[in-house]
Amino acid sequence: MATTTESVTPPKVTETECFIGGRWTPSVTGKTFETINPATEEVICEVAEGDAGDVDLAVDAARTAFCDGPWGKMDARDRGMLIHRLANLIERDLVELGALESLDNGKPVNDSCSADLPLAIDCLRYYAGWADKIHGKTIPVRGDFLVYTRREPVGVVGQIIPWNFPILMTAWKWGPALATGCTIIMKPAEQTPLTCLRMAKLAQEAGIPDGVINVIPGYGPTAGGSIVKHPGVDKIAFTGEHITAQIIMREAAETMKRLTFELGGKSPNIVFADSDLDAAIAGAHFGLFFNQGQCCCAGSRVFVEESVHDQFVEKLVASVKNRKLGDPLDPVTEQGPQVDQTQMDKILSYIDLGNEQGAHCATGGKRFGDRGYFVEPTVFTEVQDEMKISTDEIFGPVMSVFKFKDMDEIIERANKTMYGLAAAVWTQDVNKAHHVANNVRAGTVWVNCYDAFDAAAPFGGFKMSGIGRELGEVALDNYLEDKTVTVALS
Repeated sequence: MATTTESVTPPKVTETECFIGGRWTPSVTGKTFETINPATEEVICEVAEGDAGDVDLAVDAARTAFCDGPWGKMDARDRGMLIHRLANLIERDLVELGALESLDNGKPVNDSCSADLPLAIDCLRYYAGWADKIHGKTIPVRGDFLVYTRREPVGVVGQIIPWNFPILMTAWKWGPALATGCTIIMKPAEQTPLTCLRMAKLAQEAGIPDGVINVIPGYGPTAGGSIVKHPGVDKIAFTGEHITAQIIMREAAETMKRLTFELGGKSPNIVFADSDLDAAIAGAHFGLFFNQGQCCCAGSRVFVEESVHDQFVEKLVASVKNRKLGDPLDPVTEQGPQVDQTQMDKILSYIDLGNEQGAHCATGGKRFGDRGYFVEPTVFTEVQDEMKISTDEIFGPVMSVFKFKDMDEIIERANKTMYGLAAAVWTQDVNKAHHVANNVRAGTVWVNCYDAFDAAAPFGGFKMSGIGRELGEVALDNYLEDKTVTVALS
C-alpha cells in the first residue's frame, strides 16, 4: 500500500481526446465538455465529447482488432503477459495516477494511493493469471462421437463505468475482458474521464494492440446510448444506477446483447450486543463514510441491538465529528468533496427530507464551507423504515441508525428493500453470524468487517442490485461463449 506524507502537486493533464484504434482524435462533431475539480469548482480541462460517429469508429477498430488483428491470434499466455505489463506500468505511475484521480473525482489522495490503485493493480494481475487457464471439456455422450466444448470470447464489449471509483472500475471491467480475448469500447463517466484516458495510454505502452481498448468520453444518452444500441457491440457491462440499467435493457433488446449490471444498494449493517463494539463502530464509520459515502455497497442502514444502541451512537457520533474534511490532495484529509454540484444538491435534499420526516440529526447535516462540493458527515437516529432516507440510495455521507430487538425482526427489516448488494453482521456468536449470512438477501455478506474486497471474491447483487458478478473466476463467464463441437468417429 502506498501513502503520501506531503501535499501532492496537481498532475499535468495530457489525455483529453477520444482513444480509437490506438490514436488520439477529437470527437467527430468537434464538441468538448468541461471536467470540473470538485474541491474548487474550477475547470480542469476540456475533454472530447464522443457521440454516435465516434462509437462507429471505435466499433470498427474493435471489430478489426478482434477478427483480423494480432489479438485474436495471440497465444493466451502472451495475452496474460501484456495484462501484467499494464499492471506494472500502473504501479510505476501510482502516485501520479492517484493524484489525477483525486483531482478529477475529489477523493482523498491517500485513499486513491492506498486503496483504489493497489486494488486495481491486483485485479489486473489476477486476471492476467487466468488468461491461459480458460478451457473447455470433453463430454461422454451416447454413440460413437467425440464431443468437446470451447470457451470463446464473446467479441466486442461495451463497458460503461461510474464516477465513484474510475480507476478501479476500469480495472474490474478490463481485467476479465482482456483475459478472455475480447476487445473493448469503454465510456467513462463524464464527471471523471481523466484516469481512464490515462490508463488507455498505459495500455498502449504495455503493448496491447491498437483497437483492443478504445475509450469514448461523453454523456450517457449520446455516447453511452450509441454503444448500447450499436449492432456491432456483442455485450454491455454497466456499473451505475438501476434506472439507467433499465434503459439499457430496453435499448439492448433489439440486438439481443449479453448484459451484466452492477448496480446500487441500501445495505444493512447489523450490530449485535455481543459484538466487539469498538470494532463495529469503526467498521460502521468506514463502511458508510469511505469515499464520501459514494459507494454502491455503503452500509447506510446501521441496525444496532437496542441494549447497546445509545452507547453505540454516542461513540459513533464522537468519531464522526473528528473526521477531517478538506483538500483531497492533502494527505491528512479523510473526506473530500462530493463528485459534483448535482450530487451535493441531491444529498442535501435527502438530509432536508430526513429532518422533515422526523428523524433526529445527531451530527452534520449541512454543506461544509462555501467552495467545493463538500457535505458534512451526517448521522441520523430515530429513523423509521419507511422514511426516504431509509429506503432510497442517497450515495453520500448520510448514515441512518436504527434499533432492533431480535433475530427474526432484524432479518425481515434487513431484507425490506428493493436492493440486495451487500450486508454485514457484527457478533461474537458464530451461530448468529451464519444465520444472518444465510438469510439476508445480498450478494456479499461481511462478518465482523466491512468493505473487505479481493479480486478473487465475486461481487454483485440480488434483486435491483444487478445481474451477474464482477471479480473472481465467475466474472470470466460474462465475457465467454460456450461452443459445443461434435465429431462423428465411425
